[in-house]
Amino acid sequence: MDVVTAARPGEVTAPDHRAAARPLPATPPENRLIMPVQSFRSWKDEDRRRPVAPRAWKTPWLKRLLVFGGGLALTAYGAWEMYNVVSVSRTTSLQYVLLVLFTVNFSWIALAFTSAVLGFFGLLFDRTRPVHVDSLQHRTVVVMPIYNESTARTFAALAAIRESVEATGLGSHFDYFIVSDTTNPDVWIAEERAFLALRERLGPEARVYYRHRPKNHHRKAGNIADFVTRWGGHYEHMVVLDADSLMTGTCIVRLAAAMEADPDAGIIQSLPLIINRNTFFARLQQFAARVYGPVIATGLAMWSGRDGNYWGHNAIIRTKAFADHCGLPDLKGKPPFGGHVLSHDFVEAALIRRAGWSVYMLPDLTGSYEESPPSLIDVSVRDRRWCQGNLQHSRIIGAKGFVAPTRQHFATGIMGYLASPLWLMQLVVGILIVLQVSYARPEYFTQEFTLFPVWPRFDPERALNLFALTMAILLAPKLFGLLLTLFNGKLRRAGGGAIRLIVSALIEVLFSAFFAPIMMLIQSGSVFQILLGRDTGWNPQRRDDGSIPLKDIIRRHRMHTLLGLVTGISAFLIATSLFAWMSPTIVGLVLAIPLSWASGQLAIGLWLKRRKLLYTPEEGDPPAVALRANALQAEFAAAGYDDADGLRALHAEPALREAHEAMLPEAPPRRRGEIEADRAVAQAKLVDAETIDDAAIWLKPKERMVVLHDRALVALLASLPAERPAT
Repeated sequence: MDVVTAARPGEVTAPDHRAAARPLPATPPENRLIMPVQSFRSWKDEDRRRPVAPRAWKTPWLKRLLVFGGGLALTAYGAWEMYNVVSVSRTTSLQYVLLVLFTVNFSWIALAFTSAVLGFFGLLFDRTRPVHVDSLQHRTVVVMPIYNESTARTFAALAAIRESVEATGLGSHFDYFIVSDTTNPDVWIAEERAFLALRERLGPEARVYYRHRPKNHHRKAGNIADFVTRWGGHYEHMVVLDADSLMTGTCIVRLAAAMEADPDAGIIQSLPLIINRNTFFARLQQFAARVYGPVIATGLAMWSGRDGNYWGHNAIIRTKAFADHCGLPDLKGKPPFGGHVLSHDFVEAALIRRAGWSVYMLPDLTGSYEESPPSLIDVSVRDRRWCQGNLQHSRIIGAKGFVAPTRQHFATGIMGYLASPLWLMQLVVGILIVLQVSYARPEYFTQEFTLFPVWPRFDPERALNLFALTMAILLAPKLFGLLLTLFNGKLRRAGGGAIRLIVSALIEVLFSAFFAPIMMLIQSGSVFQILLGRDTGWNPQRRDDGSIPLKDIIRRHRMHTLLGLVTGISAFLIATSLFAWMSPTIVGLVLAIPLSWASGQLAIGLWLKRRKLLYTPEEGDPPAVALRANALQAEFAAAGYDDADGLRALHAEPALREAHEAMLPEAPPRRRGEIEADRAVAQAKLVDAETIDDAAIWLKPKERMVVLHDRALVALLASLPAERPAT
């Protein structure tokens, strides 16, 4: 068979008959970019580039005035009403504390409300039409970082994306790069087998590449940085994915065209919608993201303008600008607040914007998708990492040179997690005030003359009105999204019809209210752990549908249930009005265990799906790229790569072993007399092993990784017989 060697990405030379025995390289020749480490402490304004097209660089001052001015006005009104609620008579210190906590929490939802109002009217009167792209000038690479993922899922998604891009007729402008940080030896070999099978399937001109990094230094940010510094010089732009990302070819081509048409664009973010989810909790998230998400994202995009944010995936980036300005420094100190930047995407957007490049979102660009964790516990695991990353931004928000909207994005992320402990504190202070009202002795002699004793009291009518206002502001963005879906005939029909959409929205609101206090306690616990100095680490995310063992659910939520019972009984004994006020929180906590169990149940989700409840337009009219990815995933899963033992596969397939060795980087020379303990142990076990089964049983995961990284040890592994010799 003729072997075709790639001279550079996108170019193919004539067949090389002399190299017929040499496998095609897994990566193209390196074309390096320098990625200097940036400083948060020093910056000169003269270093900021000047826009090439300044007339297109319009700051949406009026929209920002509406959002932030309106949010401030609402907050002032809410604070004044709360002051009137607690100042009926003598105001205690606890009531002032309650006023402050309420004002902070209310400001958070008021800002979200005004931004949603802007997004609602922006979508209501939107008249933009998709632009057909028939030509591109530059090269773009689609980069998928993976970390201990299912190869059937990730390689099927990449293959489907490539097919969709090829169908646009502009496929020659795109390359595809899978950059692996996998630390599981069996998954690593599965990735190599899947890559080789995919390349054989697509042919030598597919321009699909694969690289495994020996050390996952700085995690995903380091993974992308390694790619940029080694191969980034080949490409004007890169589309960065997540392992669960899926994008249509039309979406990717339009992103590339938008980048080419805007010489000042540094990052252009698409709005990923959640698809392919079937568990109960995941379907709640999928429905909410599809129906309410566009309103929120459009409002954010409208007031942010060119000072937008980056969510780390499903976006296109100008590669040279990213290399020049997005080298992340390590923060002084130890994790959780020190060390490498965990939530790198916000920081990369801030740095590239500081340098004079624009960052913005195209929320009306369709064809961008992702998936979500399948259960409440899975979400909380991911959320713990996000919490640490966002709180870490408190050390970055004051960096020199950042524009004000960038600092607002950081503040929003930080407040997203501080809101939970603040809400918890507000509930605790409210309980203490009720106790004070119920059991405090009246003060007969005050500084002012009065004929009656003075108790700390509330204005119940104002309190009820303020509660109604708070709930209206909180639920309004969901109502806006539902109305827009109902107004759009195509979306309404694809979502199951008006009645089902309304029922689905009611289900989502009800169960979101039940899940909210559980997440409040989980997030509050995460914040307190981080403040105590506990690092989260970085565990691979569980993406498949599936339930969690009941004993693990009980262990995780038993304290939540106990707290709900104690709070409910105490509130009822103190005052029935307090019990009624806290009933949504109490019910959510008392039912934490069954709610968490139900969240991961596939049967519940599928039952709702069959009745077209929590049904999204993408389920009624599935995107072709999703159908193709699902079909390819079934084919790739049938190959069994994810279920195989990596060492045995490498031993049984000489071609795989040869390709594996070819993909290994050159090992750094070892110093004479220096002995690496793990390598010495692995080598000793291989020497003692009589068969490949012995080696597979004896070698621990860390030792397996040592073997797989060492050509000499791989050769020693290959020399082992498959079976014990007959005696």
